[in-house]
Amino acid sequence: MYRVVEKTKWWVGVILTALLLTGCTAKADQLEVVYPKYSDSFFDAFDTMTQVVAYTESEEQFEQYVEQIHKRFLELHRLYDIYNNYESLNNVKTINDQAGIEPVKVSQEIIDLIQFSKKWYDKVGETNIAMGSVLELWHDYREAGIANPDQAKLPPMEELKKAAEHIDFSKVIIDEANSTVFLADAKMSLDVGAVAKGFATELVAKEMKAQGMNSFMISAGGNIRSVGKPLDGVRQRWGVGIQNPNKFIAMEEDNLLDTVFIRDASVVSSGDYQRYYAVDGVKYHHLIDPKTLLPGNYYRAVTVVTEDSGLADFLSTVVFLLPYEQSAALVKELDGVEVLWVMPDGTVKATKGMQKIMKSHGASGARAS
Repeated sequence: MYRVVEKTKWWVGVILTALLLTGCTAKADQLEVVYPKYSDSFFDAFDTMTQVVAYTESEEQFEQYVEQIHKRFLELHRLYDIYNNYESLNNVKTINDQAGIEPVKVSQEIIDLIQFSKKWYDKVGETNIAMGSVLELWHDYREAGIANPDQAKLPPMEELKKAAEHIDFSKVIIDEANSTVFLADAKMSLDVGAVAKGFATELVAKEMKAQGMNSFMISAGGNIRSVGKPLDGVRQRWGVGIQNPNKFIAMEEDNLLDTVFIRDASVVSSGDYQRYYAVDGVKYHHLIDPKTLLPGNYYRAVTVVTEDSGLADFLSTVVFLLPYEQSAALVKELDGVEVLWVMPDGTVKATKGMQKIMKSHGASGARAS
């Protein structure tokens, strides 16, 4: 594991601004706690880099928190893994391996993830974690195409249609009393890639908040969850940059499309610039429309802001795969959900609530709302 710890400020204190102004005894709400900022990162969970930024009383406290976060992310990574088996552990791959054979006893975290995904699939559609048979075909052709670009091919539509005969979510049987999951179709499989990372981020954030960590932000490969505000004595909200889909985030300057300012909320983006390969000069990304069985092409990218990171992750795929009129209408029906769409020509559309937190529309981190 590669870790970097950044110490940006070493002063800890309590600003008694109100007391100085009034000369009176300070009340609790007049005290502003200021802590130093620390950051750390690890690369061995969910095949991505996870960053933690936090304001804590001391470096020792921060390191203890990060150790717990890292350990929990590794546990959840193994549980939600669809590619690898682990000794003495039943995970999502175990469920897939036993499709059509027998129910698999699993942990509550897996049952919670499947039930969460089913609830929202029934409510808004599009993101179907039972679509593993179709996504596996795309994954295999994408990996082969990346390894050998000159021989890159698309999965034949005939094969995709055959695979799509085995994506019926109603055949995912959950027995809560016995903590088991059974795939009633032997040719079906689960692929939780559209929601697992965000769901895990939300779970970890809540667990750390319950332990007293109250000023931090976790970014798991771009699935961002913030808790509290930055305890720097200045800002009331965290600033989160939104990647410009035309720029490489790690290699190009001016790679941000905009910045949104959040507090106790999540930001998740999906786009055609993530996990793609090229066939005959045309790029094909990983967000597959269940209706066409092809990559969705309505947008370059979408960004969802809402409190729950699992929901933000799930909805980022849903709104990406719907035409704008349907996508905007769906978002309008959902409470506390704001969206930014980057259209194919680069123009940006955003909900009114999203505009209020965008830097380009005058928002800043200095204000609470």
